[in-house]
Amino acid sequence: MAEGDPVRIIKHEAVPDCGSFEVRFADGRESRFFYWDDIAGRRLRPEQGDQETAKEQAQEFARSKLDDLQS
Repeated sequence: MAEGDPVRIIKHEAVPDCGSFEVRFADGRESRFFYWDDIAGRRLRPEQGDQETAKEQAQEFARSKLDDLQS
């Protein structure tokens, strides 16, 4: 997604194999984060998955919000 898009997905990875995908809205709405950790024993919450799962969830959420904006 480009800078001017109404919904963007931004990957954050401060620690190797651990991070989040941020779904950011251009209109100033609060971002939504999808956290992931590829090392299962290090996960802080049971609902936290791996990187691929978090990326898919972020993409689905972004698509649904983009559809709402275009309706």
